[in-house]
Amino acid sequence: MISIPTWGDRRNIRVGIFGGSFNPIHEGHLQLANRALKFLQLDQVWLMVSPGNPLKIGTEMAPFEERYQLAKKRVCDRRLIPTDIECRLHTRYSCDTIHLLKQRFPCCKFVWLMGADGLAQMALWSHWQEILKIVPMAVFPRPSYIYSALNGQAAQWARKARLPSRYATILADFQPPAWVFVPAPENSISATALRQQRKQLLEQ
Repeated sequence: MISIPTWGDRRNIRVGIFGGSFNPIHEGHLQLANRALKFLQLDQVWLMVSPGNPLKIGTEMAPFEERYQLAKKRVCDRRLIPTDIECRLHTRYSCDTIHLLKQRFPCCKFVWLMGADGLAQMALWSHWQEILKIVPMAVFPRPSYIYSALNGQAAQWARKARLPSRYATILADFQPPAWVFVPAPENSISATALRQQRKQLLEQ
């Protein structure tokens, strides 16, 4: 498994950053990552397992190491790299993490990856406008979230920066703010539902 060094390096590649709790990682996450590799013509996708999510306080959250190790077990493609770098960087907010990644990997061309559910609630994130200003972003469909995502505060704020999907292959080359909505099959798999199923099995 390829490791992402905390101190950085000068690798010259196109990287999708896919951050999340991955509680647990599931097929929907992997489909999004693989779609991003192909549609955005990325060299790698970093599955950045978050040590915690300020918006998910009170959610049944598995320990970080358990979530991280499961992500490593589920991934087979060498271009998909589960990483604990956010934990090692000791950052809490996505904006701070992105700033450090850009500083430490100055030759990488990063693209932020998220589902429509993330875009729908992005205005609740800390310094969300700064994120849109420092990294291009690709948004993928999620059932029942598309309308609220595209009509939400974040999408409306960045509406002039939205590019037609045909530009997705060169999105990494655009100066932010720049984002695309990537056409893709909608995946209804829910991490919440998976956790509930696991809990029911353990109780039987």
